[in-house]
Amino acid sequence: MQPSKPRLTFAQIINMNVGFFGIQYSFGLQQSAVNPIYDFLGASPDEIPLLNLAGPVTGLIVQPIIGALSDKTWHPRFGRRKPYFFIGAMLCSLALFLYPFSSALWMAVGLLWILDVGNNTAMEPYRAFIADKLNDDQRPTGFQTQSFFTGLGQTLANVSLFVFPIFFLGKTGAIPNWVFASFFLGAICSVGTIWWSMRTTPEIPPTEDELRHMRSSPLNLFSSFIEIGRAIGSMPRVMWQLGLVYLFQWYALFCYWQNSSKSVALSVWKTTPVENSTLYEEAVGWTGLVNGWYNIVTFLSAFALVWFVKKSSPKIVHFVCLVLAGIGFILFAFIENKYLLFPAITGFGIGWASMMGIPYLMVVPSIPKERYGVYMGIINMMIVIPMTLQTLTFGFVMEHWLQNDSSYAIVFAGVLLLLAAAATLLIKYKPADGEVVLASSGH
Repeated sequence: MQPSKPRLTFAQIINMNVGFFGIQYSFGLQQSAVNPIYDFLGASPDEIPLLNLAGPVTGLIVQPIIGALSDKTWHPRFGRRKPYFFIGAMLCSLALFLYPFSSALWMAVGLLWILDVGNNTAMEPYRAFIADKLNDDQRPTGFQTQSFFTGLGQTLANVSLFVFPIFFLGKTGAIPNWVFASFFLGAICSVGTIWWSMRTTPEIPPTEDELRHMRSSPLNLFSSFIEIGRAIGSMPRVMWQLGLVYLFQWYALFCYWQNSSKSVALSVWKTTPVENSTLYEEAVGWTGLVNGWYNIVTFLSAFALVWFVKKSSPKIVHFVCLVLAGIGFILFAFIENKYLLFPAITGFGIGWASMMGIPYLMVVPSIPKERYGVYMGIINMMIVIPMTLQTLTFGFVMEHWLQNDSSYAIVFAGVLLLLAAAATLLIKYKPADGEVVLASSGH
């Protein structure tokens, strides 16, 4: 059993996770604003998946490396995880500031790669930060606080797509001026919130044994690849089982994010970017509001899920949330009344709150604490491999199976989430200290 760590107050848990708000504002812009920018710059629907390759590839490469490096990092002043928070936040802010100035498709794609490197560098240590700082009984609150800030940050990003066009009119080149305002705000949020978390939350110094372990295997880029390989070789079975869930879950989410605006334009406005760009801009703005709503649901439900986890188990909670999300996607694609999109996407809001926190509760009890960083990076590999697969295959699926119809893509995503829910029931994991285990939970 691991030694007890000091209990943090709720305010302290909030402070340590404020930086997640800025990271998720940036991700919210990626989900809802980047693909419309590609549309404005002339990309066709079947090109969109490949143009989004930056996210999964950088996540696949950057997060495990950063995790392994942060496990081996310690500085009395700068800490273990904090240096990576700061470097990632600076890259994010720079890319967000420059992004609206994209004058060609290649420039937008290049900046997306830089933005994703920054996001992944900042986000990966945050998962390990929770495991470092909190005992088993406080981890559900810690991880769901990250879900809360995921919802809050992405809500602001998505609502800005609806509100800013009212105040920031006209275009600069091919890009509407409201895009500049959204991305500039993101640049400020990214670095400002990370600074606040770094300022308010000290890290726990490693023990003498941990320091000896760090010194025995010096920090360098090459050794991080060796550590990743060793960690995968000794990976707990629960992580392989979670990988199957993530295969369906994250493939589905990329399908939704790439196609939500075009699906709404087709089902509600009965148009496409080519047929009527003005109406399509209205659809993009409304989709931002709808996506803002599901993120509001996320931060409203995040802490409620902590209660349900303590009353049942993380597995049962995640299963139910995925079912709600899958049904919501399937209904979403057929709705012609723009106001009915909000109740349909509510299921995904609850599911998103679970996706951003609950699975980690099944994994952390099986991970040795000196490897928190590298294993959190490997979990992210399980997220980005399906995303990479989606970017490489979904263009073919869209063109040959789904008739290049974005509404069909959303239905396809809903079916995949239901398959992810079924795969969740197959997970068997070691309960955390004090966790209630139901007879039906399959442990």
